Amino acid sequence: MLLNDDVSSRSVVAPEPVRRGYDRRRFGAMALAAGAGIMLARRPAAARPAFEGPRVIDFDWVDAARERSVPARLYWPAASGRKAPVPLIVFSHGLGGSRKGYSYLGEGWSARGTASLHIQHVGSDQALWAGNPLLLLDRLDGAADEREAIARTRDVRFGLDRLLDRDSPFAAAIDRTCIVAAGHSYGANTTLILTGAQVVRDGRPLGDRDSRFSASIVISAPPFYGETDLASVLASVDVPTLHVTTTEDTIRLPGRYSGVQDRIDIFNAIPTPQKALVVFQGGSHSVFTDRSLRSGGPLNPLVKRATTEATLAFLELAHRSDPAPLEGWSRTWKPILAAAPMPFIVPRRQAVRRRQV
Repeated sequence: MLLNDDVSSRSVVAPEPVRRGYDRRRFGAMALAAGAGIMLARRPAAARPAFEGPRVIDFDWVDAARERSVPARLYWPAASGRKAPVPLIVFSHGLGGSRKGYSYLGEGWSARGTASLHIQHVGSDQALWAGNPLLLLDRLDGAADEREAIARTRDVRFGLDRLLDRDSPFAAAIDRTCIVAAGHSYGANTTLILTGAQVVRDGRPLGDRDSRFSASIVISAPPFYGETDLASVLASVDVPTLHVTTTEDTIRLPGRYSGVQDRIDIFNAIPTPQKALVVFQGGSHSVFTDRSLRSGGPLNPLVKRATTEATLAFLELAHRSDPAPLEGWSRTWKPILAAAPMPFIVPRRQAVRRRQV
């Protein structure tokens, strides 16, 4: 695990510190999409939900303003006498995913007292793999359109709005100072846009920042395809950010190849010093999905467990300025890391304090 230190990778294949000195490569934005209709039961805003155990709740919301379905799945931690506000992670899936994916994260986070809302983006979800295989490339191109990229961020905004609505039974229990954006692959691009990434189109910036997010978790972020100035794209990303990848984190889609160096370059281009990088030794791009534990052998469940624990430890640092959990995590998981742990800077509280909406 590396924090607050720009790095580059030879190809990041040996368990040693990742080296500096690689040139930037071209980048561009993978696409985005949307969501559907069941409302939360109406309860007084002041009423705290008294759930007896961890709950998994599906919503089929519809954003009437956009006429878009926004399915979502909420992992809510057990009450067990909890009086403290509940941190919330809003998660965006990768290309071709769904709200049911990344369940190991939702289950792991909720078991440790952190709720997570997993948004499904219908324009870039599992429906891409259905239909005529000869038209798959066309479907992928449509999902990768920048209009869908913005639609995806608006799905996240809409889902968060619904959960924080005064009529939501969860609203009063959520810690508004600890709301985190997270995503894998295309969802990592979505996360970056929500926390400040933007491109310029026709002389005007195109982005969709949501200032309610006080930190972000970026897993296997693809490049912003077509963009030549990554530093400019990411110049406004200033929340504490955890980046996670592997030495074999390669994306191979028609017309969209992306190697692990893209993940390193995105980490380097983030301007805030409050950033961390985790590079696992081995594991494919899909190791972070719910793909069978048999895929990737014995490393697969280890990476999943380590990723879950790393995100929670990072949030202790980002929100409470407590480096101990992340230091302990680094020692525990050093055997499967591609880079040796390096010193990091504890963020100042004023630097990570949530901005007012």
